[in-house]
Amino acid sequence: MTQPTTPTAETVHRLVRSLLPGDGGPEVTPVVQGAGHATWRVGTRHVLRLATDRDASARQRRELRLCVLVRPHVGIAVPTSVAHGEWAAGLAYTLDTRLPGSTEEEPDISAVGEADLATLLTGLREVPAREAEALGVPRMAPRSLETLRAAAARVTGRLGADDEFDPAGLDRLGAPAARQLAAPAGAAVLVHHDLRGEHLVVSGEGRVRGVLGWSDAVIGDPAEDIASLAVAVGTPAAVRAATLAGYGARSCLRGLWLARCDTLVRLADGLEGRDGTPLPVLRARVGRAWESIMLERVTELPQEETP
Repeated sequence: MTQPTTPTAETVHRLVRSLLPGDGGPEVTPVVQGAGHATWRVGTRHVLRLATDRDASARQRRELRLCVLVRPHVGIAVPTSVAHGEWAAGLAYTLDTRLPGSTEEEPDISAVGEADLATLLTGLREVPAREAEALGVPRMAPRSLETLRAAAARVTGRLGADDEFDPAGLDRLGAPAARQLAAPAGAAVLVHHDLRGEHLVVSGEGRVRGVLGWSDAVIGDPAEDIASLAVAVGTPAAVRAATLAGYGARSCLRGLWLARCDTLVRLADGLEGRDGTPLPVLRARVGRAWESIMLERVTELPQEETP
């Protein structure tokens, strides 16, 4: 992988002036710089996204094409590029129309917002997988919940000793239950694969008005999007949205346990200094993923066999 190239403020201002020459020099404000990208707010109407390495550039170009494909299906706004090209040799940019609303680590979603998420999940299932693959969207095999459960079990002792988590909570997912919640064959659909709060554009009334961040989309396990939503908006809201979208108990419970195991592993990594996400954020994500839901109480999963 090539070393990332960081755009300077002068580079960004010069690019904006060339793209919006009649806009009187709109205010340009840095928003975030992460792995492979930098994002700038341009005035009140646009967002400029610059890839900082070639891999991110390839994913950004694929994302532009993918948004065109998914737009008629998902029923929620996705980024619309008004200009795109290269800001440096081999490095892509896109100037997008800014979607109205805000993004937060923990978005406040209303009941109608949950219906918006259901519309999104339904639409993702309807996107033709072959057409997405033709654009370069990769296929991803379902993760093993047994393997993920084992990884979570290895860190619960440390988390329990630090009063971060009660290790008994993981006992509710025994090995037989993890096997039962394996992804069913032939269930692959287009998966956004990163439905974090920062990618959900939410109105003041709690409606989900847009979805950002399509560069990590895959053809794969729909439970991954249920898991992402559980971490972002809480397990009850995520499961209600998935149920409205037509997903049954098995998919919902699989998504729930993917989220729970993931957040425990991430929190342990944070405590050990292997994850740079602030610890309060990691703890809040654990809390949202481990919220109790009625579906767990009315669904019988196989327990560990006694010798």
